[in-house]
Order: sequence, then structure tokens, then C-alpha cells
Amino acid sequence: MTDFNIPPWAFIWIAIAISAAVTYSSRFLGVIFSGKVRSDGKLIEWVACVTYALLAGLVARMIILPIGSLGEATDWMRLSATAAGLAAFYAYRRSVAAGVITGTLALIIMLW
Repeated sequence: MTDFNIPPWAFIWIAIAISAAVTYSSRFLGVIFSGKVRSDGKLIEWVACVTYALLAGLVARMIILPIGSLGEATDWMRLSATAAGLAAFYAYRRSVAAGVITGTLALIIMLW
């Protein structure tokens, strides 16, 4: 192993610089190519489908196998809050805000 005369705190700045370079280079490429990609193309449609599938999987995992403080709620509490949120979502003309607020309040009330 070679011994570099780099102080230990410098590795933090190196990690931050590499992380910033990776993050901003992908954003830069996104800006360059965004005008060349058709918004109604098959690639964008596939990306949207994958995004919705990942989101659905994460929500299902939160309901079925919760971790952290959500795990304190019983199964019937989580499922009831989900049902209340879905009912509010459809009752208020597919309002995501109404569904989230109703489901959250239902869970809070049941845990109280």
C-alpha cells in the first residue's frame, strides 16, 4: 500500500467533489438531450411505466412490511387507513392531496 501524504479530512472533500461531479454531469446531459427526446415516444412511455411500478412496489411494501415507527401500527390499521385514503381519493375527483391527508389522519387517529 502506498503512503500518500493526504490529511484524513481531505478525503471528505474528495468524496464531495466526486459526488457533485457525478450528480451534475448527469443533469447536464439531461439538459442537453431533453430537447431531442420525444415526450410521446416509446422510451418515455416505458420509463413512466417503470416509475409507476417502482412507486407501487414501495407503497405496497410500506403497507405490508413496514419498518420503523410505521411498524407499530397493526395490519388492520394500515389497511383501514389505506382504504380511507383511496375512498377520499376517488370521492374528491382523484385528488392525491385528499387521499394522502385522509389516509394519514386516519392512521394517526387509530394510533392515538
